[in-house]
Amino acid sequence: MDLDFLLHALIPSWNSCAILAIFFVYLAIAGSILPGKVVPGVTLQDGSCLHYRCNGLLSLLLLVALLVMSAKMDVISPTVISERGFELLSTTFIFSTLVTLMLYAAGCNTKDRSSSLKPHVSGNLIHDWWFGIQLNPQFLGIDLKFFFVRAGMMGWLLINLSVLAQSIQDETLSHSMILYQLFCALYILDYFFHEEYMTSTWDIIAERLGFMLVFGDLVWIPFTFSIQGWWLLGNHVELTTAAIVANCFVFLMGYLVFRGSNKQKHDFKKDPKALIWGKPPRVIGGKLLASGYWGIARHCNYLGDLLLALSFSLPCGISSLVPYFYPIYLLILLIWRERRDEARCAEKYKEIWSEYRRLVPWRILPYFY
Repeated sequence: MDLDFLLHALIPSWNSCAILAIFFVYLAIAGSILPGKVVPGVTLQDGSCLHYRCNGLLSLLLLVALLVMSAKMDVISPTVISERGFELLSTTFIFSTLVTLMLYAAGCNTKDRSSSLKPHVSGNLIHDWWFGIQLNPQFLGIDLKFFFVRAGMMGWLLINLSVLAQSIQDETLSHSMILYQLFCALYILDYFFHEEYMTSTWDIIAERLGFMLVFGDLVWIPFTFSIQGWWLLGNHVELTTAAIVANCFVFLMGYLVFRGSNKQKHDFKKDPKALIWGKPPRVIGGKLLASGYWGIARHCNYLGDLLLALSFSLPCGISSLVPYFYPIYLLILLIWRERRDEARCAEKYKEIWSEYRRLVPWRILPYFY
């Protein structure tokens, strides 16, 4: 791929803008009108509580069905995303930047950063633009943070499906591509099946909405998480039976740790007396769960996330580091985030956090870190 081709491919077109606009409009309408469980979020600092309509799975399935029908009617090509990948990447990046600038401007001129919380302005323009000023900004009644996460996860699946269609069209479909697509599809569908768990994650309840989250949700998740699929389009990898079994094992272990730990934390926040692995939970200071996965490592959900990321790359073999960009990046990101989480928890819980650290000394990986 020469530089001239790459630069030309990165130039946004009206078609890429239209694709992105239609996608966002669909998500806004579907998220507002389709039936779904309305879930109360975590109580915020001022005592208020946002509510979320968790109909992401239905929205996703309906969108895929509409796209399949459109492809059969020759309204849209199933490979349109894979053919316009760089174009859509630059268009989404520009959109994310504009959204962040508008959020920054709105945050500086509003008295509310969430339901009734005052805006936070550090006085550092770069800091406030990057991390954001408002906690839960809304537009036309839509919680933007929840909306962007949903858009990123759906976009990831749509990119993968288009890459799969391109692979079938080019007659290059391999076991590696099938395994990668299967792992990602199961993960994404499971995410939306348990979408209500997202309402109690740190991103939703504590991180302000700035460029870091907007770019991460709209650009990083769909385009970076799908690198393995793009790579497999141009590189044929044959896996042995033992490699396939090993890949499935890594995915399964990652899923069990990731989903299990998040479910335990979510259930604990809803009912502090809910059983953990069949036993009453051990709670530090009446606030911190120290049972189940959370009695093994303080950020055990990160371990599950890393194993899943690794499982998405393993089908690509070990001939190149390119497919491993995502798990390597995620390792760096989660260690950085874990350090930030530790500092915030130490400030919030004080001596309770110190007691939890003594009881659970491992941060992410037991006996290693």
